[in-house]
Amino acid sequence: MESLGFRLKQGAATELEERRLVLQGELDIEKGQAERNRMGQFATPTGLAVDILRYAKAQLGNNEKVRFIDPAIGTGSFYSALLTVFTQSRIGVAVGYEIDPHYGTPAAKLWGETGLDVRLEDFTQAEMQPDSEKFDLLICNPPYVRHHHIVNGEKQRLKARTQEVCGMEISGLAGLYCYFLGLGHAWMADGGLAGWLIPSEFMDVNYGASVKYYLLNKVTLLHIHRFDPNDVQFGDALVPSAVVWFRKGVPPVGHEVRFTYGGSLDQPKLERLVPAETLRRSTKWSRYPMQEGFGEANTPVLGDFFKIKRGLATGNNNYFILSAGEIERRELPVEVFRPILPSPRYLPEDEVVADETGNPVLDRRLFLLDCQWGEGEIRERYPKLWAYLEEGKAQGIAERYLCRHRTPWYSQENRPPAPFVCTYLGRSDTMSRRPFRFILNNSRATATNVYLMLYPKGPIECALEDDPALKRRLWEFLNGICPLAMLGEGRVYGGGLHKLEPKELGNVPAVAIADLLPESARQKQGELFERTVQLDKLTTTEEA
Repeated sequence: MESLGFRLKQGAATELEERRLVLQGELDIEKGQAERNRMGQFATPTGLAVDILRYAKAQLGNNEKVRFIDPAIGTGSFYSALLTVFTQSRIGVAVGYEIDPHYGTPAAKLWGETGLDVRLEDFTQAEMQPDSEKFDLLICNPPYVRHHHIVNGEKQRLKARTQEVCGMEISGLAGLYCYFLGLGHAWMADGGLAGWLIPSEFMDVNYGASVKYYLLNKVTLLHIHRFDPNDVQFGDALVPSAVVWFRKGVPPVGHEVRFTYGGSLDQPKLERLVPAETLRRSTKWSRYPMQEGFGEANTPVLGDFFKIKRGLATGNNNYFILSAGEIERRELPVEVFRPILPSPRYLPEDEVVADETGNPVLDRRLFLLDCQWGEGEIRERYPKLWAYLEEGKAQGIAERYLCRHRTPWYSQENRPPAPFVCTYLGRSDTMSRRPFRFILNNSRATATNVYLMLYPKGPIECALEDDPALKRRLWEFLNGICPLAMLGEGRVYGGGLHKLEPKELGNVPAVAIADLLPESARQKQGELFERTVQLDKLTTTEEA
């Protein structure tokens, strides 16, 4: 590496990386898992670091001299990969910032003879370089420190400095990595390349809006690769990750962004080019590359056909939900109970059959206490129920948040039985490959908040009254929805756990539902949809 005044011996880079891995393990043990979680310190695996630097090399071409910076270098995984991937003559300058001397001091010693300039200071407070000394390659895995670990005074400083540097107005709910990304703008040379390994949550959450605005307007966003959440990149952090690539410079007209998913940077499982204009209108970027054309046209979605609600929150399932045997043993009045579905793991089939009374025919038969009677009437007429309520008071259940905001405290919110329920959580690695299940509910059972409840509305509700057989056809359609369409609307956590909120399920495309309706209902539904679209356009125009 002649530009840095030394030359590595053959095999030295591999030997140094082996020493770094041993050092990393020792330092992590000394630090402790809890403290590393608080400070967001998760080292980049060697293979991933090398993949990222190989990708960077392909983007930079073969002739450019590299001025490299890592704003959160840790023990130097990316610098090690730089030495592995780039020829020595191509590396002109290499700088790394590290706020924690626990990692920074040993890293400086390890790499001291290779020319790496390890600066033991806070990157967010460092004095910025003059234009002639800025960097054309920035690679970083910034600390994933959640917003509640950033004290208010520090948060205000970070917000002010980031806005000054790049115009990004960051929400107080944003993690530290968002500030790193924004502040890195001032350290990059015009046309410089940046690769940020960050949590993919910014693509969907509200606080990510400012990051997405920056990526679309202040720089030229090149590529976002999102890793399959079943393949968590960091074994000690359940955080789905993405690599975000951009060049410093205003994007050209008609620019398209490459979105990839799964596999590796070089060999992803899915790939799609998405126009930047589409991304400007899209609040959820995680739907790409699974889906094409979202936000480009107004098309019917599930929310146009169904009112979707979370199942009810009881306040304490163990107290308010009883088995048939327990109700009988306690001699409680059946009038104050209504059937409720068990959790999805106790529903082996996707259809719930009812008996002659409307109760589910299941091995696990559960009932929800939902009583509107006053305590005086209960004490006088139903002493066994009164005794059970007194047990609840003694356990402090009546004083829980949900209970004390209900009148009476042992009543429940209104959640009538829904003909269709959808599981709220799911995994994409299930045997069926369907992370979410739609269950046909033929009973009068309600459901708890582990389910989403779908109530038909408008013309489709009327059509069901005229043609009960339509219910089964709708259920078959729901279970036939492409899993990727649902995954694109929901959110995901490390290990492949997916979650859908009512509004997110409501945004799933459902164009084909109209084809299941009779002609008269299709016409009414189409008219209703057109009025909704026109109202949305009018509202958008007025807001603008």
